[in-house]
Amino acid sequence: QVQLVESGGGLVQPGGSLRLSCVASGSIFRINSMRWYRQAPGKERELVATITSGSTTNYADSVKGRFTISRDNAKNTVYLQMNSLKPEDTAVYYCNANVNLTRWIRRDYWGQGTQVTVSS
Repeated sequence: QVQLVESGGGLVQPGGSLRLSCVASGSIFRINSMRWYRQAPGKERELVATITSGSTTNYADSVKGRFTISRDNAKNTVYLQMNSLKPEDTAVYYCNANVNLTRWIRRDYWGQGTQVTVSS
């Protein structure tokens, strides 16, 4: 019903930057909060950043001041600008969206993930 497709991952040196994108498509009445999570090898998935429908943002302490989440409602897209990247930021990054399919039906959806590797 709803698909989330991430892009923008890759290999970057420490101190570098990447911009992730996640486009939602399908039977969408309204997109509520959108989030970025990440999962490093051998670790649990962790919440990185959240942006509400009103563009209020929240960040994990580990990325505050380095990452910026934003959204373009006209394009059903959420972004994650990642600056000053560190090796510990290496993970698969997942997009999550809370979507109203109708006025009364709400679901959570996940993207397939995009790999971010920070290494020299």
